[in-house]
Amino acid sequence: FQELALLCRRMFSKESDKIEKYVGGLPNMIHGSVVASKPKTMQEAIEIATELMDKKIRTFAEREIASKRKFENTSRTTRNQQQQQHSNKRQNTGRVYTAAPGEKKQYGGSRPLCAKCNYHHDCPCET
Repeated sequence: FQELALLCRRMFSKESDKIEKYVGGLPNMIHGSVVASKPKTMQEAIEIATELMDKKIRTFAEREIASKRKFENTSRTTRNQQQQQHSNKRQNTGRVYTAAPGEKKQYGGSRPLCAKCNYHHDCPCET
């Protein structure tokens, strides 16, 4: 804007006209704040606008970082909880196998019990 204003001096004979046109071209998020500050010179308007834009960008970057940290903490917590639950499942599985007494099931088949090897099969036994 400043370069064009220098080239077209006839368009902006007054400083207030330059300021008005410059402020009119600013993004909506800082436009109102620059107008409210009522800059007296073009340089003052530029400094205010630059400062406000820098502040907006910093705020946006800080929010992004905070959001990422929150997500990372959440995912770490979730991952730790899953690992803990998984290890608990392993422990519980071991308990299931060791908790029951060594009861044997009765044979439900039709083959006879071999006296030599103590297994159910058709004789002759080859052991």
